[in-house]
Amino acid sequence: MSKRIVIAIDGPAGAGKSTIARGLAGRLGFLFIDTGAMYRAVALWAVRTGAGLDDMHRLEQLARAADIQFQDGNSRVLLNGEDVTAEIRDPGMAEAASKVSMVPAVRRAMVDLQRRMAQENSVVMEGRDIGTVVFPEAEIKVFLDAAPAVRAERRAADLRAKGLEVAPEALAREIAERDHRDRTRAEAPLVQAPDAIYLDSTGLSIAEVQEEILKIVRSKVSNGKEVLR
Repeated sequence: MSKRIVIAIDGPAGAGKSTIARGLAGRLGFLFIDTGAMYRAVALWAVRTGAGLDDMHRLEQLARAADIQFQDGNSRVLLNGEDVTAEIRDPGMAEAASKVSMVPAVRRAMVDLQRRMAQENSVVMEGRDIGTVVFPEAEIKVFLDAAPAVRAERRAADLRAKGLEVAPEALAREIAERDHRDRTRAEAPLVQAPDAIYLDSTGLSIAEVQEEILKIVRSKVSNGKEVLR
């Protein structure tokens, strides 16, 4: 298929966006773009260089200069040629990335980069404002949600898998704070696009969520075929 397709998956922290989007991209042969990883990469560079997370001018400079790439089936994140996949997943980077993403100029820089990435590939892109700001014209838009307690438990499971243990109360508080920042920021707040399909993943497995989204994809663009190129 020659036409480039954009699948936009938005939703709050812990809803399972990255896992679902990565799996979908693999099944469809699309490029997976983890926008959260992009903000984490900028935050990592800021922390490394000693830039204040409230220094909007410096953060914009870093965001504009950052060379961010996804490689090896989208499993590796490169920042200026360096593999930072593991480092950006440090628990502290989530908080730093949330603050960095509130800077309007940083968001504009990342949106420009995300759009360039999608010019040459059909993509599955997940984040907070993909269907509303980055690709308001996307063919498929999904707003993926889950109950706050489930989102906190998923985040805890991710950390345990990495050998880290965090108190459930602390995780729940962190997610609530991120939800508040995401929904109330002036630039591109987290909202469901009017034409996005709402999908609650609370009681669904990863495979079930992927299948629900694949049904939407098939109905809109593939005439029943699963793999699109």
